[in-house]
Amino acid sequence: MENFLLFFETMPTWMKALWVFFTLGLFWILEGYYSLVVLKYKKWKHAKVNLVLLLFVMIINAIFGIATVGIFEWLDATQFGLLHLFEAPIWLELLIAIAILDLIAQYFVHYCLHKVPAMWRLHLVHHSDKNVDVTTGTRHHPIDFIIRESFALVAVVITGMPIAFYLFYRILSVAFTYFTHANISLPRGLDKTLSYVIVTPNMHKFHHHFQLPWTDSNYGNMLSIWDRLFGTFVYGDTSQIQYGVDIADHTDDESIAVQLGIPFNRNVKSKT
Repeated sequence: MENFLLFFETMPTWMKALWVFFTLGLFWILEGYYSLVVLKYKKWKHAKVNLVLLLFVMIINAIFGIATVGIFEWLDATQFGLLHLFEAPIWLELLIAIAILDLIAQYFVHYCLHKVPAMWRLHLVHHSDKNVDVTTGTRHHPIDFIIRESFALVAVVITGMPIAFYLFYRILSVAFTYFTHANISLPRGLDKTLSYVIVTPNMHKFHHHFQLPWTDSNYGNMLSIWDRLFGTFVYGDTSQIQYGVDIADHTDDESIAVQLGIPFNRNVKSKT
């Protein structure tokens, strides 16, 4: 187990970038064969703004990577955090760390992005995509992503996890992000069964419906237990889903300038 985690701790930057593009490419290809919805759009034209936003995300990741090194060195020196309060097998500590990261850095911050008006205006960029596919997983306003990364660091400090745990979680999170946003159709029975434990493509698509209450549901990224536990879980007929977000549907979802300006656009009203 130690050697497994050491691999992620020593993984070079180019390999992390390759993982991002490999998983993105894999689900891009699968969308062509196992589509959930026939999207009437130009796939590459649609992907342009999302991939530009991915570039911003990767730059922010690099900056936060420098910050996290200092945090992990401090945690190691002080033995601060929940994981230092008890003895447990390393695999159990890893599961606990992933669960807490998923709760704080995914579910909770995502909930806040919907409920806090100023944060919601940033998050509108993600929901303004009228054709949800794998590239939508990369579609975040830079400030939105900075907020997400900040919550991840809070989770790291609370747990006192080693850097290997955090890096493994990041690799896993990338795969889930593209998996859940991809326009792919799993057998309904399989998707529904998996949704009892993990977030699935069908489950997450309800979150991208253009109107409430579905928009404010299914906040999870990896584990579906948080949505079930806190009463935000929704599952039903995916044919009833319409992508986009009603308060910003008049904006051009394929213009990077328009999308970066949405949080500050007075013509885009907040749901509150």
